[in-house]
Amino acid sequence: MPVEIVPFLLVVAVLTLTPGPDMALVLRNGVRGGVPAAWWTGLGCCTGIAVHATAAVIGLSAVLAASATAFTVVKLAGAAYLVYLGLAALWHSRRGEPGTAQPAAAPAVAVAERGTAFRQGLVTDLLNPKIALLFLTLLPQFVSPGEPALATTAVLAAVFLGLAVLWWRLFSLAVAPLGRVLSRERVRTVFERVTGTVLVALGLRVALADR
Repeated sequence: MPVEIVPFLLVVAVLTLTPGPDMALVLRNGVRGGVPAAWWTGLGCCTGIAVHATAAVIGLSAVLAASATAFTVVKLAGAAYLVYLGLAALWHSRRGEPGTAQPAAAPAVAVAERGTAFRQGLVTDLLNPKIALLFLTLLPQFVSPGEPALATTAVLAAVFLGLAVLWWRLFSLAVAPLGRVLSRERVRTVFERVTGTVLVALGLRVALADR
């Protein structure tokens, strides 16, 4: 076990609980499709994190960090995807589609809907180069002198991923009471517009950020 595991856990807890694009997306999908949709979105996010963590451990993320062009391309693609998801939410709220959202206690969503939720979470994280930079800059700080760098970094990445999975499972379950509150069509429409606006704003912020 890494020597600095306790401070690492504290830092990861703060990062995990900080609101961002993932939380907005999981919340939106959870309200529309219930606990299963939120959970599968979270699993998609975790899979994206796993890809970035693996790339950081084996050194591939350093290539992205070193190339301004590659970083910008990935960043803009991720920003465009967030804007697309936000505009889609705003369009659904405008159409006022009856029956597209389910209370969180409803039966599990269809396989196709779970796949859509998973893909949205996965693509959102894969196209976020800041996650790659996070692993590149965060993990080495918690490798103590004398520890095997590769093995310790791999353990820290696995702990980060494990906490992310736990968090999204708890968060998806917490969507249930919120889904019941937002089951009314008018309230749900307002929520769609708010989350859609938030996703568009996050996408624009990502696109305009220097790093």
